[in-house]
Amino acid sequence: MTAPTTVTPAVRYRNEVHFFTADDGTPLTLIHVRGESEPAKGPVLLVHGAGMRAEMFRPPGVRSIVDELVAAGWDVWMLNWRGSLDLDPLPWTLDDVAGHDIPSAVREVVARTGAGSVKIVAHCQGAAASSMAAVAGLIPEVDVVVASGASLHPVLPRATKAKLHVLRRVLHHRSPYIDVAWGDGPERGVALLTRNAVRLWHTECRNPGCNMASFALGSGHPALWKHENLTDATHDWLRTEFGKIPFSFYAQLAASDRAGQFVAVHPANGLPRRFADAPPKTDARFALFAGAESRAFLPEAQKATFDHLERHHPGRNALHVIPGYRYTDLFIGKRAHVDVFPLMLAELER
Repeated sequence: MTAPTTVTPAVRYRNEVHFFTADDGTPLTLIHVRGESEPAKGPVLLVHGAGMRAEMFRPPGVRSIVDELVAAGWDVWMLNWRGSLDLDPLPWTLDDVAGHDIPSAVREVVARTGAGSVKIVAHCQGAAASSMAAVAGLIPEVDVVVASGASLHPVLPRATKAKLHVLRRVLHHRSPYIDVAWGDGPERGVALLTRNAVRLWHTECRNPGCNMASFALGSGHPALWKHENLTDATHDWLRTEFGKIPFSFYAQLAASDRAGQFVAVHPANGLPRRFADAPPKTDARFALFAGAESRAFLPEAQKATFDHLERHHPGRNALHVIPGYRYTDLFIGKRAHVDVFPLMLAELER
């Protein structure tokens, strides 16, 4: 890490929070980010990762993807889906997010803007759920999906597989969640044992949120970012930016790992059992992003999804594997506005 770097946003903006419900009645929120002038372009829906929240897209001390989108004239909407730490925790699977949350959010944005189409920029399991909803034909309003980290195929490091298939069976009987905030204590029982074990294993920094995120979402020291890609302000901010991740999701991820593609736990609401067996039921174009050094989902995961999409729509889609990055630092890195965001904005304009 380096000393904090202050980056002044190109525009000032205000937030409008909109409350709505998913198709199954689950309360969700949308944050409409308004610039100094009316947007000249259509709506872009930002979809956060597992255990995070919409604010992951604008960390402190850096120029964020929100800054770039607003400055470029896009109409920015940030979704808090049911896995957000800003909402009351509940068990969820990607079926819930892809079948209920993403379609409901897209329709809400269309209803509030009157736009004929919506573009999505998503990360981690938000990207997987958005991709699943798109290929299932549930979000016909979406014409571009910029998916970072994961889409239709989970390709995991060996150590992550071991945690997923072995350790998960031990822990899930004792708690319905892995809580990244366990790292801040105080805890008892399984939470205390997990926190202390993670501290012994992750000695690369003294930030418990950083250590627990590596344990919960990947395998690396750290797993989700390179320390040298973060400012001190961003690294410190991370200790409050992760929450509970339910074992219901990990069980689905384990089944998906065995299947070699994301699978539905309880196919319903138009979702298929397997998401990469049939041609996509969408005309949306996919721009897939991965960090070349990712230790959450390996970059081969996005390559597998790209190959699947290209078999059905040759030349339509794009794959960007970014050297020097891991996973979430594609959005929170101090140089992401130089190395990553211009590629994402170009894909939105393509």
